[in-house]
Amino acid sequence: MDEQRETLQRIVSTLAIKNDEIHNFIDTLNHTIKNVQINSSNAISELDEEFDGLYSILDEMKGSMSNTIQQEEARKIKALQDQLSQCSSALESSEELLELAAQSLDIKDPGEFLKAARQIKDRVTMASAFRISLKPNVSDSMTYLMVDFAVERRMLQAVSFLPVPKAPEIDLAACLVADNCITVSWRMPEEDNRIDHFVLEYRKTNFDGHPRVKDERRWELIDYIKATEYTLSGLKFDTKYMNFRVQACNKAVAGEYSDPVTLETKAFVFSLDSTSSHLNLKVEDTYVEWDPTGGKGQEKIKGKENKGRSGAPSPKRTSVSSRSSPRGSRDHFTGESYTVLGDTAFESGQHYWEVRAQDCKSYSVGVTYRNLGKFDQLGKTNSSWCIHINNWLQITFSAKHNNKTKTLDMPVPDRIGIYCDFDGGLLAFYNANSKELLHTFRTKFTQPLLPGFMIWCGGLTVSTGLQVPSAVKMLQKSENGLSGSTSSLNNIA
Repeated sequence: MDEQRETLQRIVSTLAIKNDEIHNFIDTLNHTIKNVQINSSNAISELDEEFDGLYSILDEMKGSMSNTIQQEEARKIKALQDQLSQCSSALESSEELLELAAQSLDIKDPGEFLKAARQIKDRVTMASAFRISLKPNVSDSMTYLMVDFAVERRMLQAVSFLPVPKAPEIDLAACLVADNCITVSWRMPEEDNRIDHFVLEYRKTNFDGHPRVKDERRWELIDYIKATEYTLSGLKFDTKYMNFRVQACNKAVAGEYSDPVTLETKAFVFSLDSTSSHLNLKVEDTYVEWDPTGGKGQEKIKGKENKGRSGAPSPKRTSVSSRSSPRGSRDHFTGESYTVLGDTAFESGQHYWEVRAQDCKSYSVGVTYRNLGKFDQLGKTNSSWCIHINNWLQITFSAKHNNKTKTLDMPVPDRIGIYCDFDGGLLAFYNANSKELLHTFRTKFTQPLLPGFMIWCGGLTVSTGLQVPSAVKMLQKSENGLSGSTSSLNNIA
């Protein structure tokens, strides 16, 4: 009995759920019917507008062409009336002369007769009747103002609803990734003059190959592209790849998406490592600021974090803490080494990042091995290389390595680009705006490198996820072709 009751209860629950599903589906159907009615009404209204617009154009054309015919009619009638007036005047003069000549035949006096004959002869010579044309100046034909709408009629008879555009084809060979810009190029499989615009969608991903149906990032959209090419600029390449797809749109409907493509967007991405930074530095992702409180604020925050360790970490710091520490649990920099390092090391390849200073009295930017001691300063060890800017009292600009200094005789840029070719043993600093070369170190790197920064008073903003600029690549090729063109502290005794 109980078992049957339980079975029946399950049946009741199942039926209740199914009834709810059917109710929801009925609501959906009713809503869909309503939308069909609304959309059909809208479509008819738009159709009426289109035909009314066509009628208006035809009426305007008809009025204009009728006016042309009427103007031509008026011109011809005026020309013929002018000619008719001339002929009437000539005829009147000719009839008067004819009557005079007939009367002269009755003159008996020979002298009077000869005189009259000469006068009549002179008047006949000058008579307008003998000088006017007896052919109409204009014809009565108006056939040259006839029209033939056979072609247009066939076109109108072929008018139908707009077809759905076909999917564009992305031309991988014409796509370009350079200088943190991506140019995507595509074409239609066949010519379609009804295309109004294109929609480009893109998203970042760390997966190679064919884009996944479900990815952790949403698609970004760029609408109303009129050309078959578009350039995304100012991108931060913080993932390995980007997916792209395009759809064509006419006035009524958007077509299917193109087959998506994946383009590589590899660049050096890192954050600043707050776990080992000097306590006088306040570090946030890619920004570091001098903190005159001596890290007391950070110690309070750290104490709260330790006290509530079971809580979820903040999203902004999660991205940093998920990276491996540069040297495990290394000590904080201390003393006068107001240093913070990047949280990601590299031991091969070419890398580029930029630094912008805000009201800094003194700062250094460069690279270092992991073994930089907690009291060590950038450029004062044989395992670190940097350029140093001192704005305190007087401005000094110099390159430093192994406690050796080379003064740089040039203006200090507001933004500095750092380029490192690990395998080529080259570290170069540039004016990030003009790409002017500031200084080059040449050596053989034997250990993984970390970006390094020292700051006293003010702040530094680090830009990562940047490709090596094309201008820098060209300059390096030029520099490599000129032996000994750039001095290096590694070669100074």
